[in-house]
Amino acid sequence: MKTALKLVVGLLAALVLLAGGLAIGARFADGPLAIVAGGPFRSGEQVTGPEPDWSFARDVQEVEFQLVEPPRSRTTWILEHEGKIYIPSGYMTTTWGKLWKQWPFEALKDGRAILRIDGKLYDRQLVRIEDGPLLAPLTAELSRKYLGGAEVGVEAVTSGYLWLFELAPRS
Repeated sequence: MKTALKLVVGLLAALVLLAGGLAIGARFADGPLAIVAGGPFRSGEQVTGPEPDWSFARDVQEVEFQLVEPPRSRTTWILEHEGKIYIPSGYMTTTWGKLWKQWPFEALKDGRAILRIDGKLYDRQLVRIEDGPLLAPLTAELSRKYLGGAEVGVEAVTSGYLWLFELAPRS
């Protein structure tokens, strides 16, 4: 019995060390590693000039973005509606969400971000949307694109469970 317990404890310790090593090592990577937050972008072509036509993002499933402060990157979903782009962040009222998702709180302090899509970098400003006429079409698009039509209601946003950020142009 003691041998089995030692084996289980040893395996758990190895998993914790592996996960911790991955999380720390990812901070030195050029962008995120799947769902693990990564370091600041070091590659990509900076896009300047007029505001892009974001309709191409309508069917892009995942993008990478980096907050300028703190300089960490992550992979996320993206929504496009009427030529503008948005990032959703769910689980914000859950204990798991509050522990796992620090970037939305960081974005409220300093919303400067860099979006990377297909190797192109776009300077953006994350602006939280908490109410208004955009909620219904954005939650409908989230349902269509990621949830197979399962409905996400506007109340998910107004309750604080789902946060929506516009990726506005940065001046």
